[in-house]
This record gives sequence, C-alpha cells and structure tokens, in this order.
Amino acid sequence: MIENREGQKVPQVVFKLREGDAWRELTTDDVFAGKTVVAFALPGAFTPTCSSTHLPGYEARAATLRAAGVDDIVCLSVNDAFVMNAWGRDQGAQHVRLIADGNGDFARGMGMLVDKRDLGFGERSWRYSMLVRDGVIEKMFIEPEVPGDPFEVSDADTMTGYVAPEALDAPPISFFSRKGCSHCERARKLLDDRGLAYEEIELGDHVTRNSLLAVAGSDTTPQVFIGGRRIGGADELEAYLAD
Repeated sequence: MIENREGQKVPQVVFKLREGDAWRELTTDDVFAGKTVVAFALPGAFTPTCSSTHLPGYEARAATLRAAGVDDIVCLSVNDAFVMNAWGRDQGAQHVRLIADGNGDFARGMGMLVDKRDLGFGERSWRYSMLVRDGVIEKMFIEPEVPGDPFEVSDADTMTGYVAPEALDAPPISFFSRKGCSHCERARKLLDDRGLAYEEIELGDHVTRNSLLAVAGSDTTPQVFIGGRRIGGADELEAYLAD
C-alpha cells in the first residue's frame, strides 16, 4: 500500500549526478532545504507519457509556479545520470531540474519504489507529485494504485491548481524568438515581470523564418500569440498587457 506522507520530511539520500566529464554528489538538503520545491516522480525517461505530457507539462507551467513562490521544480526518476542528461537534452528542458535516482534510494525512502519487472524495468518509482517546503512535504498527489501506469493527478495542471488556482484560467502564451534578438529579450521580460507562463519557440533547424512567415504572416521576431490570437512584437505585447 502506497502511503501519503504529507507532513513528513523527505528522505535523506545522496544523488549521483553527471556534469560534463565528472561525477557530482547532491544531497536531499541541497535540493529541498530552505526552499519551496515542486517535485514529481515518474517511471522512466524516454517513456511515452513521461515524454509527451508529464515533463512538458511542468516545463510549460514553470513560470506560473515560480511566480506563485516555488523556488525550484525537479523531476525524479530511477534512471542513471547519463540517461537523465540525454532525456533532458532531447526534451529541451530548461525550467525543470532532472535528477537521477539511479539506485532508487529516494523512491524507496518515499515508499514509492514499485516492481516493474513485468515490463523489464526492474524497480521504478510510482508516479506522483508533491509540494515540499524546507524539506517537509506539504501536499502530495499520488496516482491511484491500479494496474498499468495511471496519469490522473500528478500532472502540472493539478499541482498548479493547488499552488496558483487562478492561473489555470490564463490563456496559453507562445512566442517565436531568435538568438541575439533584443526585442525578444524585451518580450520575455514583459511576460516574466507579470509572472505569465509561456512557451518560447526559438528559430533554428526545425523552425525556420519560412515557418514563422507561414504561421504569423511576418518573419520578424518576436511574434507573440496569446490564446490563439496573434499579438505581434514587443511593442504590441506591451500595449496588449497595458490594456
């Protein structure tokens, strides 16, 4: 039986991370002490739901959660550090910190280590999310104990609904940018200063100026869209937000 551990401290473990060509140790206190942290755990890097919805959802809600007082957002999985680093690069993760729980020590300490040998996974973490304040678990959203891999309550929207319920009604924001664009920096600051969550799409190999022209009718950056409506560049965004 999986136990809800609200009101308890997170387990004390040492995570083994790989940074460049060197190993680094990270303790539980390094992650949680003196901070407000949203943490979510999932069965495995590169797996379908984890890659298509779970991690991307928290990436998309990161600005909203931080504006509500969350200092850090971490993703935990019983994978080795090399796999977690590769998954982070593949996902383009910028706002969520991926932490390898390679031996399952944290999952075991949370009472969330489950047997996935039927899938050839060995022991993995059950899917859940939690809000942790200075190392003490305030709130947990634990997936129901049913066969398979349920994904009903540990998502980013559920956590956002607990931390910042008013933000769920905000329209989705996306904007196209390019490296070295000062107007893009200005648009980013306008959104950040208001604590608005947004998706940034940087022009590159897969998104070209032609792509931008086809979508926005202009190939200049930034091009901001809010709730499916094209707002335009930084000047137009400033006027929109002023209204």
